Amino acid sequence: MRTLVIGDIHGGLRALHQIFERAKITKDDLLIFLGDYVDGWSESPALIDFLIDLQHTHSCIFMRGNHDQLLCDWLNESKDNLLWYKHGGESTVLAYAKLDDKTKKKHVGFLQSLQDYFLDDLNRLFVHAGFTNMNGVNFEHFPKMFYWERTLWETAMSLDKNLAYNSPLYPRRLKLYDEIYIGHTPVTQIGQTVPTQMANVWNVDTGAAFKGPLTIMDIDTKEYWQSDPLPDLYPTEKGRN
Repeated sequence: MRTLVIGDIHGGLRALHQIFERAKITKDDLLIFLGDYVDGWSESPALIDFLIDLQHTHSCIFMRGNHDQLLCDWLNESKDNLLWYKHGGESTVLAYAKLDDKTKKKHVGFLQSLQDYFLDDLNRLFVHAGFTNMNGVNFEHFPKMFYWERTLWETAMSLDKNLAYNSPLYPRRLKLYDEIYIGHTPVTQIGQTVPTQMANVWNVDTGAAFKGPLTIMDIDTKEYWQSDPLPDLYPTEKGRN
């Protein structure tokens, strides 16, 4: 069985289909999604439908992304968020205007079922954004940080590569888990379009919301497969650009 991790999708269902084909997904694979299923490209509702059906045929673990929570708040409590609209939410709101109440309620149920994090039996952590508590995810005082914070990735990027692991200056958060898999902050911000490792943190958000591809990676072999750049799959749309 392979354990495969999938980066931020942002409504790009066509890209998800592509990486499933290119990675030759089977029902024996464990699929771990890092969140941000919605906002950006036009197929957010169809993507949620696909994931709901997928969990009945494949082994899936779904993380909660910040965009997923924003959508859940809007669907469940009619919480308007103008900043969200400007960062991909508008395309989602327009797409959901075409759905009936029954489907919306089903999607709310899925969004509410998402996990804040997943820790496997090999001490590998999967979380959308990160965590802030120096004792680890079980001690996090602010659960929203699991899908909003960026300091974990910034810490990993800024770490002096010559700093000894046993140094008292070595970041404690980076010692808690053997590997940490995140999305949330696109690696395109540092000029990359492939899964990027800093210290023991792997960032699998390869910019699918913008001009990059969607990525799926085998966490044991580090082999990965990517879709075409999302603007090529949705040539008449802007995504979050």
